[in-house]
Amino acid sequence: MSLGKAAQSLVKPLRGALRPSASVVSRSYAAVAEARAVLNGELDGIRAAGTWKAERIITSKQGPHINVDGSRGSMLNFCANNYLGLSSHPDVVQAGIDALKTYGAGLSSVRFICGTQDLHKNLEQKLAEFHEREDCILYASCFDANAGLFEVLLGPDDAVLSDELNHASIIDGIRLCRAKRLRYKHMDLSDLETRLKESQSSRMRLIVTDGVFSMDGDVAPLTGICDLAEQYGAMVFIDECHATGFLGARGRGTDELLGVMDRVHIVNSTLGKALGGAAGGYTVGPKPLIDLLRQRSRPYLFSNSLPPPVVGCAVRAVELLLASNEIAQSMAAKTMRFRNNMTQAGFTIAGSAHPICPVMLGDARLASLMADDMLKLGVYVIGFSFPVVPKGKARIRVQISAAHTDEDIDHCVDAFIQTGRKHGVVS
Repeated sequence: MSLGKAAQSLVKPLRGALRPSASVVSRSYAAVAEARAVLNGELDGIRAAGTWKAERIITSKQGPHINVDGSRGSMLNFCANNYLGLSSHPDVVQAGIDALKTYGAGLSSVRFICGTQDLHKNLEQKLAEFHEREDCILYASCFDANAGLFEVLLGPDDAVLSDELNHASIIDGIRLCRAKRLRYKHMDLSDLETRLKESQSSRMRLIVTDGVFSMDGDVAPLTGICDLAEQYGAMVFIDECHATGFLGARGRGTDELLGVMDRVHIVNSTLGKALGGAAGGYTVGPKPLIDLLRQRSRPYLFSNSLPPPVVGCAVRAVELLLASNEIAQSMAAKTMRFRNNMTQAGFTIAGSAHPICPVMLGDARLASLMADDMLKLGVYVIGFSFPVVPKGKARIRVQISAAHTDEDIDHCVDAFIQTGRKHGVVS
């Protein structure tokens, strides 16, 4: 008897013995049907509220001009995090191709087993240099960097003080740690001081804030935060995903912009926005902290290494910024051109002087309809609504890129004016 037939003869009787009864199968189908009904009810509720998030399909590379499935011709893209236009920069793309050829598609492993290449160490060194910190550790995303930090750094004898509008990844990361958790009102230094006083008995205290809040484009009051941290003996952490590469005189971020680089202790940021736009996140800070994260941070220990092409692209993006601040400095004038022209047209733009320019509309359905009408005018933007932003604060978040021309910006403003008049937002 062949091995295959022998195996079949063994399995046949087992199949009969393990076959569930009709009543068990019926209960299983009923449970699945009930779960499906619950899920469909949730989905119907999202559609009814006007907060359904459809995904448009892009058929070109990321950039200021993109092709969208189902649309004629090229679209102006005003909602990507491609702040410096580096996601399709020829030098960055070529670096990714070279890394793919030299190092392969991926490591098939985590860092401490057999997933660390000299390419990874080179990027970590350059990021530490860029942020003027002692050391750096790479993650698959900044979401992972935020998920991996607080549990390692803080214990039950410690306290974490978090801005109430911090990014979801920060909130989730804090939930994983056993420290005492205190929220302070958004950018409210008085309320932060109250929370610092409440937590004075804690061993360590960490103030946690976005450097720039991604939905509103407002910049954290880091000078005041650092003052309070020093007064009450706390450390300061900032998430710099929407600042790294273009805020500050050399694009180092919010801490450089506000002159507190030597007063902020830990920085988390991303490679997926200004620094090439692919994927990956990182933590920079004191070397003992980075060493400890390599030993205990679960997203680092249990996630595959960043793919070499992604690392190669990021290395080149950082090299470009270390060599020159020209790209970063081009952002300010373009940002203010859009903000000023939109404000003069009658729109309400949240935040100040940041390339994130939220056009505030309030109603979720209105934001969605206006975004669809903008697409018909050749401008790709997206309406943001609950749960991405609070209820009643729906908006279209426009993002300016260094790759946009003045003509691109003026075209976008004109499309907003046409659409705004159609929907009664402006006169």
